Amino acid sequence: MKKLTILLLLPVMLLTLTACSGGEAQEETSTTGKEENVMVGTLKMKIADTDVSVEWEDNESVVALRKLAQNGPLTVQMSMYGGFEQVGYLGTDLPRNDVQTVTKSGDIVLYSGNQIVVFYGSNSWAYTRLGHIMDKSDEEMAQLLSNGDVVITLSLEE
Repeated sequence: MKKLTILLLLPVMLLTLTACSGGEAQEETSTTGKEENVMVGTLKMKIADTDVSVEWEDNESVVALRKLAQNGPLTVQMSMYGGFEQVGYLGTDLPRNDVQTVTKSGDIVLYSGNQIVVFYGSNSWAYTRLGHIMDKSDEEMAQLLSNGDVVITLSLEE
């Protein structure tokens, strides 16, 4: 009988302990109610040794990219694909909100949640938009990306 009572009380005790510890895993917030862990700086991109000016999208995928670059530059080995893009594996999955998209030269997108793609041509597929390179012409993008695999570097600059 004692064993039965103990077996019946054990799940109740576990539920009680779980409920009591639930508040400890919450993120700290300031007195204004906003998260204190705010990243400072602008997300920058470099293709090989060339800095490019990017207009980043305002979405959770870019926020996740910023977090990846928070502890130091994120270097991605890119590979040519299809004669119009460079693709690189990020090493982790990012939030995605894929929408059927027609890309153009300079577009930066997330593919399959874990690959970053930089276009020097056009394509139509379901991607999550990350940004667009603003300071390079179509010819300059082709020159940067169409002559073999490249490395891109993402970093936060204050």
